[in-house]
Amino acid sequence: MPESTLPPPHPAHLRGVNLGGWLVLEKWMTPSLFEGLAATDETTWCAELGPKAPENLRAHWERFITREDFAWLAGVGVNAVRIPLGHWIFGPPYPYHEKYGVNPHPFVTGGIDVLDRAFRWATEFGLRVILDLHAAPGCQNGFDNGGIMDVVEWHTREEYLAHSVAVLGRLAERYHAEPMLYGIELLNEPRWDVPTDLLKGFYLRAYDAVRAFCPPERVAVVFHDGFRSHKEYLGFMQAPLHQNVVFDIHRYQCFSREDLDMDIFGHLRKAGVEWGQEARDIEAELKLPAICGEWSLGLNLEVVSLWAEGPYDYALTNMGDFQRDVSYRAYGAAQLLTYELYRGWFFWSYRTETTPEWCFRECVKRGWLPPRF
Repeated sequence: MPESTLPPPHPAHLRGVNLGGWLVLEKWMTPSLFEGLAATDETTWCAELGPKAPENLRAHWERFITREDFAWLAGVGVNAVRIPLGHWIFGPPYPYHEKYGVNPHPFVTGGIDVLDRAFRWATEFGLRVILDLHAAPGCQNGFDNGGIMDVVEWHTREEYLAHSVAVLGRLAERYHAEPMLYGIELLNEPRWDVPTDLLKGFYLRAYDAVRAFCPPERVAVVFHDGFRSHKEYLGFMQAPLHQNVVFDIHRYQCFSREDLDMDIFGHLRKAGVEWGQEARDIEAELKLPAICGEWSLGLNLEVVSLWAEGPYDYALTNMGDFQRDVSYRAYGAAQLLTYELYRGWFFWSYRTETTPEWCFRECVKRGWLPPRF
């Protein structure tokens, strides 16, 4: 293969944040938008609000993330953003789902213009961008962040798979010449019970769709682990047939009973020792660069979950303010030291309304994360 098609040998280390809750709504991140509604996700939010949805959502797009936010991120040394997108980003047509109700196309149009503007800001302030297909038709994980809560049907219909591939191809075509486009992530967090062979087949189709417009020397193709071991992907998407491929993992310690029952020292050990060894294993065995595409300081399940039952006691429940601050700083430091072993990392998320441990800007303000990166 000609040398010009090879990816750069030493790409920049990514220290980034997710711009979650902006172009894909999540109720726990922006509860004010859902106040008084039965909706649990963007699909049911749009369906329930109907003709009122466009005005409300476009106002949210304007105020939730602004040019000033890109400037602030660059000012503290962040060099990348990961932008979650829904499969409806280009507007209709898209596959129907019964959750849409009587309107076959309930989603608000205009998100693609917001994304265009985000690229202008990214270029102005030197922030690299990973575009992330966060919500696929039929929903790939049953989470609110997948677009339809409690539905996991993405992998059951070819129409859903084909539309996902088509959207990724359109994103590649539209943004391939953008100087700050670092990568396109093929799908966020497909659930653990989506068959591995089917998922790999989708990733291969989607890789080809992206590569039709984005050469490997310019743009990475990123794929998520699908909540399974990296060992499931040994030998997958390797050079020379596949170039500039990046493996994505997400790491949290607040969603399992085992994690919730740990004290702070257990959390620190897991973040620094166990996850540190995992990072070394991935580097040694997978033969692909990796990122931690999502992580946070969150340890409290109650503030982020629409589904989990209590009890909600967690490691910091009985701590005073000083001990809590020290714990968050230590937990953040342990994670950062581990994720620095990867090609990069992206905190989830830049902004939330009510959960400071998930809000990057608030974590920096409170001293839980460093003042510069």
